[in-house]
Amino acid sequence: MYRLSETLRATHSQDGAILLDIQRGRMFNLNPVGARILELLKTGSAESAIADEISREFEVAREIADQDTHEFIHALKEHRLIEELK
Repeated sequence: MYRLSETLRATHSQDGAILLDIQRGRMFNLNPVGARILELLKTGSAESAIADEISREFEVAREIADQDTHEFIHALKEHRLIEELK
């Protein structure tokens, strides 16, 4: 389970999302898949459940959804936009 940074602001559109880290002054542009992963993270979904949902919604192989989800979550952690709850 993950928690989004309190300094993160997001706006969503049909094209994806824009994230703003107000503490560090950085912006991130997300495609629709990244925006959906972020939405699922907000609801407390586990990484495997997110990959299942991405595979179903975007009609991609489960293995690809799993890899993409893992890499995206790793990037969010690297940029300190989310943290893993213990």
